[in-house]
Amino acid sequence: MASDQENSQDANAPDDTSEKEITRGITIMKSIIRDRDKAVTYNVNWNADNQLIGSNAAKLASYIGTLVRMHIPITATRWSNKELGSAKDKIWTEILRSFNIEDTTIRKKYILQLAGKRHRGWRTFLTNKYLKDKEKKFVEYDPEYPVKYAIFITEEEWVAFVDQRRDENFKKVSATNRERASNPTYAYKKGRLGYARLEEKILDETKSDATSLPPHVLWKEARVGKDGTVRDDVQHIYDECETLSQSISTAEDQENRSVLSRALNVPEYPGRVRGKGHGCTPTSLYKNPRRRNPSNQEVMETLQALQAQVLQLQKDNERYRCMEKCSSQLKETSEKASINCQNKFPEGISSCQLYLSSPTYRLVGKGKVHNTSGDLLHHRPLPDGHLKVSVDVVLDKDALLPIPDIVSETTLLRDAIGSFVAWPLDLIFIDDEVFAQGSQQLSQKIGSRQKNKRDLPVTSLPKKGAFVPRYQISLETLVDSSDMATAGAIRLLDMEEDIFGYSCTETIGKEDLEHIFRHQELGVGVIHTYIRFLYDNFMRGNDQLSNRFRFVSSSLVNKALICREPDSCREYLVKRFMASSTNNLYLWPYNSGCHWLLLAIDPLKEVVYFLNSIDGEWTNYPDMKQLVDTSIKVFRSQRQARVPRTKSSNITWIKVQCPLQRNGIDCGYFVMRFMREIINMNQIEIPITYFDEYKCAHYTRLQLEQIKEELCQYFIEKRLISI
Repeated sequence: MASDQENSQDANAPDDTSEKEITRGITIMKSIIRDRDKAVTYNVNWNADNQLIGSNAAKLASYIGTLVRMHIPITATRWSNKELGSAKDKIWTEILRSFNIEDTTIRKKYILQLAGKRHRGWRTFLTNKYLKDKEKKFVEYDPEYPVKYAIFITEEEWVAFVDQRRDENFKKVSATNRERASNPTYAYKKGRLGYARLEEKILDETKSDATSLPPHVLWKEARVGKDGTVRDDVQHIYDECETLSQSISTAEDQENRSVLSRALNVPEYPGRVRGKGHGCTPTSLYKNPRRRNPSNQEVMETLQALQAQVLQLQKDNERYRCMEKCSSQLKETSEKASINCQNKFPEGISSCQLYLSSPTYRLVGKGKVHNTSGDLLHHRPLPDGHLKVSVDVVLDKDALLPIPDIVSETTLLRDAIGSFVAWPLDLIFIDDEVFAQGSQQLSQKIGSRQKNKRDLPVTSLPKKGAFVPRYQISLETLVDSSDMATAGAIRLLDMEEDIFGYSCTETIGKEDLEHIFRHQELGVGVIHTYIRFLYDNFMRGNDQLSNRFRFVSSSLVNKALICREPDSCREYLVKRFMASSTNNLYLWPYNSGCHWLLLAIDPLKEVVYFLNSIDGEWTNYPDMKQLVDTSIKVFRSQRQARVPRTKSSNITWIKVQCPLQRNGIDCGYFVMRFMREIINMNQIEIPITYFDEYKCAHYTRLQLEQIKEELCQYFIEKRLISI
């Protein structure tokens, strides 16, 4: 077909190979070939369901059969075999040369599917004519080579084809199909006309303005004989379809089974519409695709979305319930609360502990109380009997806020990390009194202070071989001897732009230092101070480290802000990623509300290392993961990176087998040590089993004390605490 020489061979083939006893020769569509050589092409039409119709439809179908016999070997058992790709392209090219068809995917798909049917029919014809007897049973002798079709079949292909058809498995399948098709319940009686051309014929005869007919109407007409009579069982199915069509909507018909399949009580097969014929699909008939069965991943995503909706409804219910009972709850305090109620608070900012009295009296968190005259909460006056409190640490992850924040729709205490809330006076306790006993005991261990307050204290010598937290002891002495000993005193630490991508000031209060001295849960101020220590002592002046490692601010991206202002969090991360021109590893201490973990993000390679000291999965933090994935995709888009399709939606998350904590307060210290060890190793890729130099099941208390010593030494050397 591709050359004149081949055309000449095709035209002469029937005379050379025809058998005299057969009056009809092989079909090679000489007229199409002659017209093609004269540059004559044929027009074809398509109906509303993208099916082939018109006067040239039968000619094209026959020509497709000729091309299939010429280009596709009879030994091809699967039409979807990729090895047939070049042959299919040849068929499509030859058809475009003789027929005016749009060179589109949908048209090519239709033609090649029709070619697949012609190929199956060709193989079935050869089987029935040469391999079976008059009773349709396979012959035992070797069938003769069909010389008539030598132009299409080689002797080697014929031998292989016969072997395929004599396979016992094929014989069983053939017998089953033959038995099923031998006596159909509702026989089709329109021969080669097909549903599409039958529909065209009916519309022409009735001169209807409709563009298509319902499937059950065509199904009935296709079973009307030449005498025009309709069998009672066929009419019964048609009547039932008419009844069902009045009660079932088009959407329901599309989503489940068609009325015809319902009336026949047979299953619906994907990719086809019963009663419409070849080429009609749910997409073309309903103008949108029929839903397929969801995958396991889609089912899990739907389940997670439903769970999130349920959780949101629970939050809303709790919020409104709390608002209704707010006034009565604030008046009710337990006996213990009444005894310990503090009526006076020092002015300024003080570290505090936060309690709730319902349903049980308990400590739920820690933070700072802001006792300032005329202070507002979200531009509104504070309720009577309340003070403004900033939440730093959450001890009860299920605790509700005394007064839900209607502006941010926050009802849980853990969602208020880093933000301000209103807290009842009688449920706030200043840390000075809480820590008084512990401070007194430590003071006894330290000994007497030096009178000259500008010199660092000299501590007594410990037992031989014991670890002495000298810098912690010295810093605590300085704190007690300075203005930091008073409630509300703070220190400011400048954070350069290179650290977080913007200039800012970190606030350090006495309570932050107390957390270090008492080995308690750490707030964001301590974590950021240690980051400044790493920057000053490891990265400043070291171009390799400063260009390789960057930090993400926990003040701008945390659990509370992700829930309230996800867009601003994403914009900050993307801007942070865009600042780098080479491979960087961004270290992000993430606070989930009551727990610290570390993310190490390589945005160029789209890899996220997940270091969690409580052995949790990143799936436990869906908001955080979604933010990181979205930010990396936006970063990818803004830098116009080309990513393979297989990876376009897959960002690699790696759970690092890092050391694990054995209590509920060490997470902040673990995160600080993780950052130190990553920078010290000076490599962007973190092994999944962690670094060999630091690999262990748990950090010892001494390893954590070393981190605290570095922090306290940094405070002293920076003279943040002066006497």
